Amino acid sequence: MHLKSSPGPMYRPANRRRVDHGFRWKDGKRIAVLVNVPFEGWSEGAHSGIGPMGNVLKPGVLDTNAVSWGMYGAVRGIDRLLRVLDHHAVKASVMVNGVIAELYPEAVRRAAGAGHCILAHAYAMDTIPAYLGRDAELANIRRTVQLIEEAIGHKPKGWISPRGTPSENTSELLLQEGFRWHGDAYDDDLPYLETHAAGSLVAIPLTMEINDMPWSVRHGNAARELVPLLTDTLRWLSQREPGASMIDITAHTHVYGRPAGAAIFDHLIRTAKSRADVWLATRDEVCTYMEDHFRGAAA
Repeated sequence: MHLKSSPGPMYRPANRRRVDHGFRWKDGKRIAVLVNVPFEGWSEGAHSGIGPMGNVLKPGVLDTNAVSWGMYGAVRGIDRLLRVLDHHAVKASVMVNGVIAELYPEAVRRAAGAGHCILAHAYAMDTIPAYLGRDAELANIRRTVQLIEEAIGHKPKGWISPRGTPSENTSELLLQEGFRWHGDAYDDDLPYLETHAAGSLVAIPLTMEINDMPWSVRHGNAARELVPLLTDTLRWLSQREPGASMIDITAHTHVYGRPAGAAIFDHLIRTAKSRADVWLATRDEVCTYMEDHFRGAAA
């Protein structure tokens, strides 16, 4: 095995400017809750690697069950989750693949028209940046941006890679293409400023505890158990953590976009909204807040 003589830019602490315990969110609140709605699609002939059936088909066989399961998000799931959000007057961050903007532009426009943050999620879930060379990754980013812009009339400000797995080139390519933030971060539960040769962008971590995909699909936990988990987590953050905190509520359109999941999504939002110490924010709003914070701290 060949080992690099020095760590790459992803691993250098000096590239990351983090907040201290005195940091507070908007209006002095200590907890930010970010609601995410992944609206995902796959390239022709590809499908989700996780599905409702526990048994995996033989290699080389198209899993038509997984294909159909994944299509539910565009057919029914997105509008059901948008109705839940509208009922609570809460804005979400909607992760959109380019293929979704290409095939279902009206649905993406409905989400944008309702005031939700639309962020780029690569062309498709099977175009994972870690698998791509630099040129292919740049083409993937540009194609995704173009398709989303054609659907909603403006470019997305933020990016989250499929599987949350960027390449070592992703941040610099995003900077090159004018992005202001990314969510491919799991090394903190607060945003930080990430600096590269091309400039800086905000890293907004994606917390995974209140997320339907690992919780219900991968690990088989009961959806209803997410509600007490969120309640306990928010209580802990309020009573025991010394500084500010951030947590995500994530519901995929093809997973909790179904009636049983949407009912739990509704409970989760009500739980977060009931707390006076919570700022419910989109990722674009968090980016702007952090940019202002770091700008002020540098003055």
